[in-house]
Amino acid sequence: MNDTGTIVSSGHSSGTTSGAGPAAERLSVNEVAPDLYQAQLGLEAAVRRSGIEPMLYELIKIRASQINGCAFCLDMHTRDASKLGESDRRLHLIAAWRETDLFTERERAALALTEAVTLVSVDHVPDAVWDAAARLFDPAELSAVLMGIVVINGWNRISIASRTPLPD
Repeated sequence: MNDTGTIVSSGHSSGTTSGAGPAAERLSVNEVAPDLYQAQLGLEAAVRRSGIEPMLYELIKIRASQINGCAFCLDMHTRDASKLGESDRRLHLIAAWRETDLFTERERAALALTEAVTLVSVDHVPDAVWDAAARLFDPAELSAVLMGIVVINGWNRISIASRTPLPD
């Protein structure tokens, strides 16, 4: 985030330091520490079982991945959202959701919460953001949204740190 509060790219999405293209994968957590990887998959599965709307969960994943600059997760979740029937127009405008009327009130609240939790060190999830989400989601739904945000941020950090390559 720059001095004006605008989210700017950190340059991490390419996984490079020279700008010459993607760097080699550093580590495959799944291969080296399968129990740890399976624990993360278990949390992902629990969020999916929570009843969170699949498209809403994809929007959360895409927005967090945009902020974090995770190419692997952006590639995966934009494709997944498309398979669920999400329009190209909305997918292209997720980063600018505040500037459009294309997102529902619940989606807007979830996207705002996604941004606040993903950037937790900036404002520590302002009350106004939390309260807006709490008005639109019951406690179980809000728990699922929050844990979904936590899960994708974990996946982003795993993928970025280990330089997970895009699939062919």
